[in-house]
Amino acid sequence: MSIANPAKDHTSSAPIDRAQRPLRVLLVEDDPEIRDEILVPGLRNYGIDVIGADCAATADRLLRENTFDIVVLDVGLPDESGFSVARRLRAGSSAGIVMLTGRTENPDRVRGLSEGADAYLTKPVALDVLVATLRSLGRRLSTSVPPPTWQLTADSWCLLSPRGVSMALTLPERRILGRLMAGDGEPVSRDELIAMLTEDILDFDPHRLEMFVYRLRCKVAESCGETLPLRAVRGVGYVLTC
Repeated sequence: MSIANPAKDHTSSAPIDRAQRPLRVLLVEDDPEIRDEILVPGLRNYGIDVIGADCAATADRLLRENTFDIVVLDVGLPDESGFSVARRLRAGSSAGIVMLTGRTENPDRVRGLSEGADAYLTKPVALDVLVATLRSLGRRLSTSVPPPTWQLTADSWCLLSPRGVSMALTLPERRILGRLMAGDGEPVSRDELIAMLTEDILDFDPHRLEMFVYRLRCKVAESCGETLPLRAVRGVGYVLTC
């Protein structure tokens, strides 16, 4: 057994603060006994909202479907190294990352932190130590990370959903979304948006803008699994409320 069993280490659970939203945690651990019999029920006993995943593929699916505050990662996953999962997660998400692994060597610890982990814990670990680490990281994230929102990457060629899913953009999509986001919640006129799609506004069928917006919404829903908050403002144009 590589995780300290809470049944042996604790006689009572910590009180749950129901005045605040529970910390949402994704636990990626391939050992079913550690995951389902010890950590998941143990963390829930401390008032943490946790979902377990047995591999990187399952974790990726859950990350697309849900929003998590923190991801706890084992390194030795059956389908992918936890190091590469951490690197990918850090590139596309604001979630905290805690590595929980049997690898105790300093080079592994340095690699985990270098790949983006906020904390690196080694097995066996007492449940209260893991809980304290998660809550400490959760407090830091709540004060330093803004609420997730729709945004463009630094080069503006990809759209990032609030869940951190990335979607590549065409040049017209990049222009339209860039202008709508720059509007900061204010409507952008149809004429201004049309001017970004053609050099000849007078020869442009306005219905093409409606079709463009419709296709963009469909593309985002299919790629990101979320609804882009882009709506028409009657008599004015369109507004993006991200």
